[in-house]
Amino acid sequence: MTDTVISSAKREVVIGFERPFVVIGERINPTGRKILAAEMSSGDFSRVGSDALAQVQAGAHMLDVNAGIPLADEPALLARAVELVQSLTPVPLSIDSSIVDALEAGLAVYQGKALVNSVTGEEERLEAVLPLIKKYGAAVVAISNDETGISEDPDERFEVAKKIVQRAADYGIPHNDVVVDPLVMPIGAINQAGRQVIHIVKRLREELGVNTTCGASNISFGLPNRNGINAAFLTMAIGAGMTSAITNPLHDGVMQACMAADVMMGHDPDCRRWITRYREPSAMGGEGERRRRSSRRGRRV
Repeated sequence: MTDTVISSAKREVVIGFERPFVVIGERINPTGRKILAAEMSSGDFSRVGSDALAQVQAGAHMLDVNAGIPLADEPALLARAVELVQSLTPVPLSIDSSIVDALEAGLAVYQGKALVNSVTGEEERLEAVLPLIKKYGAAVVAISNDETGISEDPDERFEVAKKIVQRAADYGIPHNDVVVDPLVMPIGAINQAGRQVIHIVKRLREELGVNTTCGASNISFGLPNRNGINAAFLTMAIGAGMTSAITNPLHDGVMQACMAADVMMGHDPDCRRWITRYREPSAMGGEGERRRRSSRRGRRV
């Protein structure tokens, strides 16, 4: 059994094989969001704050925070975003950047044990990021590509993940602090993309004993009704053993799929979380309930 513990100053989240699925909110990311990018570049972080609060309200267990804006001071922006989000919400964060200096800036101000997104199998990236993970006592997302790019062979992606786990161990980072992203490709472009992910997730769990995550929305890129595809994919991925995903908690169908999968996997004892979220309260209180009982008695006569 593998548990990956991520924490803020106020809350701890555990990603694990026999734990409820962890939803990591994806919305604090200026990539593809021109208004958010312009606001952050100008020093306006109001949308960052509102997006953080909305995602937590919708049920996100963690939040991914990214400040990747071309030509901007990404280390400064990421540090400011991390501080703001931690001041507004209690949930742990995934600090997300392809720039090592930005990752360190975010880690330096973070309160708790962060998840760092991410490290790949390239030697240069491993040597730059893994010492940061050790220095700050963080956990890390390991993305299954290297100098050769992204393989369409899931077994090759597994070997890249295995290499990263082994290299992390060389730095004193235990395998339970490595969360592998098997790389979800658009199924509209690669028809076997879903099956590839299911295959590698099973191997990662059974052979490496590591937790997994992904950018779940990638699966539906370019297709209509993306949330329907995302929900179906997440249900199947959870059944295969995936333990977390970066996705949009504001889409109720996606959250329903994740919570229903937890019920089916036995990760929601007595269905308590499902019942708490979806049981309809009495709209009219006690009087309404008496009327409904009276109506039912009338129909039986």
